[in-house]
Amino acid sequence: MKKPYELTWDQLKPDYSAGNLHFSTTAELTPLDGIIGQDRAVEAMEFGLSVRKKGYNIYMAGLPGTGKTTYARKSAMRKAAEQPVPSDWCYVMNFRDEKRPSAISFPAGQGRAFKKDMEQLVELLKNELQKAFIGEEYVTKKNSIAKDTDNKRKVLIAKLNEIGNELGFAARFTEEGLQLHPLINGKVMDEAAYQQLTESQLETINSNSVIFSEKASGLLRDLDALEREDFGRQEKLDQEIGTRAMQSHIDAMKEKYEVSPKACAYLDDVKVDILENMDDFIDEEDPSEDQITALLKAQSDSSDPSERYRVNLIVDHSGEESAPVVTVFSPTYQDLSGEVEINTDGNYLTTDYMGIKGGQLHQANGGFLIVQAYDILTTPGAWEVLRRVMKTSEISVGPARGGVYAQAMPFLKPEPIPADLKIIMIGNGSYYELMREADEEFGKFFKVRADFDYEMPASSENIEKVTEFMKRLVENEKIPDFDAGAAAKVLEYSSRNAERQDKLSTRFNLLADILCEAAAWAEADRAELITAEYVQKAIDKKEDRLRLYEEKIKEMYDNDEIMIATEGSETGQINALAVLDTGDYAFGIPSRITATAYVGQSGIVNIEKEAEMSGQTHNKGVQIISGYLGQMYAQKFPLSLSCRICFEQSYSGIDGDSASSTELYAILSALSSLPIRQDLAVTGSVNQRGRIQAIGGVNYKIEGFFDLCRRRGLTGSQGVLIPVSNMKDLVLKDDVVQAVEEGKFHIYPVKTIDEGIELLTGCPAGEPDAEGKYPQDSVHGRVYERLKAFNDAASDS
Repeated sequence: MKKPYELTWDQLKPDYSAGNLHFSTTAELTPLDGIIGQDRAVEAMEFGLSVRKKGYNIYMAGLPGTGKTTYARKSAMRKAAEQPVPSDWCYVMNFRDEKRPSAISFPAGQGRAFKKDMEQLVELLKNELQKAFIGEEYVTKKNSIAKDTDNKRKVLIAKLNEIGNELGFAARFTEEGLQLHPLINGKVMDEAAYQQLTESQLETINSNSVIFSEKASGLLRDLDALEREDFGRQEKLDQEIGTRAMQSHIDAMKEKYEVSPKACAYLDDVKVDILENMDDFIDEEDPSEDQITALLKAQSDSSDPSERYRVNLIVDHSGEESAPVVTVFSPTYQDLSGEVEINTDGNYLTTDYMGIKGGQLHQANGGFLIVQAYDILTTPGAWEVLRRVMKTSEISVGPARGGVYAQAMPFLKPEPIPADLKIIMIGNGSYYELMREADEEFGKFFKVRADFDYEMPASSENIEKVTEFMKRLVENEKIPDFDAGAAAKVLEYSSRNAERQDKLSTRFNLLADILCEAAAWAEADRAELITAEYVQKAIDKKEDRLRLYEEKIKEMYDNDEIMIATEGSETGQINALAVLDTGDYAFGIPSRITATAYVGQSGIVNIEKEAEMSGQTHNKGVQIISGYLGQMYAQKFPLSLSCRICFEQSYSGIDGDSASSTELYAILSALSSLPIRQDLAVTGSVNQRGRIQAIGGVNYKIEGFFDLCRRRGLTGSQGVLIPVSNMKDLVLKDDVVQAVEEGKFHIYPVKTIDEGIELLTGCPAGEPDAEGKYPQDSVHGRVYERLKAFNDAASDS
């Protein structure tokens, strides 16, 4: 047998010694400006930000802590600085349809000015109208019209009286119209005299009444026409005087805001509406009213006519110098699209255009809106709002479907505002796929995907940038500087998070946490510089806070409640390695796998599968083992084998194939009757040709078995078998590295099942001869003979 290949201590983690860094402390460094290790994502972002066409919104995908949100905001602000400040927006009364308020845009800053100018204009018009309608010209013309009408009215009434007198009537005009009163001796007959009239006299009165109606009908029509003419002349005079009083001021406003055609059209509508409602603007004093009566009347009529002409400014970019960048943390329907405030008036819900409130979409319009995918997915109505805006290119204000006031809102439908903004959504890849699956048009709305990697090469350039990131944190958080040793320890921690010797983690939130905690420990000691000892203390203390569950499991190992041997040898029994991940903390745990073999036709029976505790990937691994056995031993006779494998003392589900090589070793041991060393633990998946494949969590697995052996006492022979392809993933803790350096613990990288079984049993695996036969004293020879015996026994039965 070849001597097994064993890793030396300097192969167990990357070398980030302080001597390899070009500085003594971070005080010598320049703070980082930008993002590290995300070239692909940066290129995608730059492309997405530069394209202003519909649908080119950006989805930033990646794990939390990779700097997506910070980078998104900085990139958007940089791009926004190159773009003009967008328009102000306001809502005004739509005099043609008050249920549909009109939206008007202005260049940035002019919206506020227009709002103030309108307030002043309405007050000015009110004063001008008041003066105009008490002015000499108006009074003279009004009196002239009234006098002319009165003279014509008198002539017509005189003619009516003349006809009446001829027929024995006095014609009187009352509020109820024309009334005829019978005359007696030239005087109006009273009720008593009327009651004493004879039948013949009454018939004469009735007959004359008919005759009067016939003769006076033309005059009565002339009177009606005269009143209409008087009203028309008076109204024309009012319109003429009112227009003259307002026109110059309206024209001045239109000239000032000629940049907005809708504003000019609105001013014309204001003039027309005021002319139609001039009575509300003119205080006509009734000389017959005393002061108390006038006061009571004023209190009863408390509505202000100028309220119809108020301006509701919902987007105000006064004083801004670039396009807006809005980051959303509460994407409710109302927060995004705005709302119309509802007032309660007794038992009724009321509202008007002044109750319209802009949302985050209005504020971001013309710029950038940054949202979190998780918030959009979990907030009712949020995706509905964004989808509608991206599809229609309009921002509508209104309640969500089924909202509390949804039934009241059909009575007010504000005019939508044109949408011109870029949406940047931030989340992980699974949210992206979920939204694509749920909405077939999602990819049409987000045509640019920027993938943020969770790791980056440990190049000299990236190492330098990580140290510059530390310097930026020092300045931002006002903490002491780090020395080179501390920086080296941080780089090592970054590699451990990436689980690669040649990689660094891009999850800088994890680094920032450790840096801040190291600073806290240093400041507690009044240290002026943060050293490697404080960084290591921060790492250790953070793990201590999270390892309660791990310690409970360790107690079960120490009390032999979970049975794991770390010395001696056993047939058909082997130590496997697994990882438990609690979310914030992961750790390795050893477990025992056993295998039994006997004559039968069941093949390999996965006990976990039979108990419905095995996942699909684990089941696949068991099938691969069957393929290996058939390839190796069943070329000349069929397998007549029943073999059962089991994860002992496992009471929860098992999944993954990282123990498939371990299971195969146990089966080979059971078939060859060769005992397996219990001072070794194994991890690694296997293919059908017996080659060992890489697995995840190798560092946690090694440390888990090492910790158990250390607690029981290191013998110098204990160790772990790992896939050779996992060597680059080793970033082990210092105590493991030290034990390997001292020869107290061993790590063996293996490529094939043959290498591993020799190490585990101390017996040669065996090479086939020209006829395909294995040496009888080899592992494969023993297994072959045992399986042949099983087949013979099965054939005889």
